[in-house]
Amino acid sequence: MPTLLLRLIIVATLACAGCEASYHARETQSGLDGDRLTVGTVQREIRKGMSSAEVAEALGSPNVVSTDEQGREVWIYDKTATDVVVSGSRWFVAAGAASRSQRTLTVIIKYDEAGRVRDVAYHTSRF
Repeated sequence: MPTLLLRLIIVATLACAGCEASYHARETQSGLDGDRLTVGTVQREIRKGMSSAEVAEALGSPNVVSTDEQGREVWIYDKTATDVVVSGSRWFVAAGAASRSQRTLTVIIKYDEAGRVRDVAYHTSRF
């Protein structure tokens, strides 16, 4: 009887440790989701006719500023991020969860001669 009780306690403890680690990994990942440049942010915030100051306020500074063949400004936001979430249990070294993913977002904003947004394009990937 004591052996069965001991086994039951060990199994219950391991199950709780694994659940805790998975929960912590999900919570940590969801915390990272709040402060990133996303397609949704671009779609919601950027409109044709906006000034470059309004775009900079909404998205921050671009990675690249260049001009097209007519001398109009083109801003490029090129974001790459690797998310790594590792979680361990307080009770057992072997219990834990890990997650790793990489994502990219390229946003190209073209301005007209007056410095107003004339076109917005974007490409995103996650792997």
